[in-house]
Amino acid sequence: MSNICFIGGGNMATSLIGGLIAQGHAANSISVSDPNEAQREQLTTQYGINTFADCAPALADADIVVLAVKPQVMKDVALIVAKAAEQSSKQPLFVSIAAGINLYSLQQWLGKDQAIVRCMPNTPSLIQLGATGLFANEQTSIVQKNLAETVLKAAGIVQWVQSEAEIDAVTAVSGSGPAYYFLLMEAMIDAGIELGLSRETASELTIQTAIGAAQMAKESDVDVAELRRRVTSPGGTTEEAINTFEGAHLRDIVKAALSAANRRSGELALMLGEEMPSEK
Repeated sequence: MSNICFIGGGNMATSLIGGLIAQGHAANSISVSDPNEAQREQLTTQYGINTFADCAPALADADIVVLAVKPQVMKDVALIVAKAAEQSSKQPLFVSIAAGINLYSLQQWLGKDQAIVRCMPNTPSLIQLGATGLFANEQTSIVQKNLAETVLKAAGIVQWVQSEAEIDAVTAVSGSGPAYYFLLMEAMIDAGIELGLSRETASELTIQTAIGAAQMAKESDVDVAELRRRVTSPGGTTEEAINTFEGAHLRDIVKAALSAANRRSGELALMLGEEMPSEK
């Protein structure tokens, strides 16, 4: 069984640890380094894993090191981790779940020869219903890719992308995506209240409808466009609502919103990481 080290014991790391334990991963093969004593105690009590204030003993025998810290502190943390990894008995795979930190920057901080996977999870990972996009550098072996996939699958589904640039698109679609659905649900609840429903009733109906629609889409053998057509009877109430959405150019709004998120993801990489050398 692989030894897994988490650098940072926050919400996302806790979710992955919980998923791994639930899938039968041995607690004594998981370690966490976190400066927060209360967080370490909680993880030890809840999962029986090994916790440390310092990263060196945490990653001493690790096969995979998950960098689960905020993007703003990733450089400082990665430099410390790289130094500690030099004393390790293994050359681990590094997995970064920090948004906006590209592979070039990670390689500058961790070492150019290190195997690194960059991934973009989303907040439903906290309840093991996440969606994560992954991209690996050339130094990452098939075995290591499978290892990264095993860890991230503890929080939901995973999808490998063909280029690092696609991670920005993953950020726009699924990384930021939960907020889009929350906004739509918020609008539906408010509209339901204006139509005479109580807030409790409008909320319950909206949330359950979202759950049901998502589950139908996941289990169906046809795409979402066909599902929409099947529930849109000619001349009915659903058609009237759909025509209103289309008339307000909802598709164009969604396209513009995701394009903005995609662009911002790229901007954050420039702000938080190292400047890549220009090609001559």
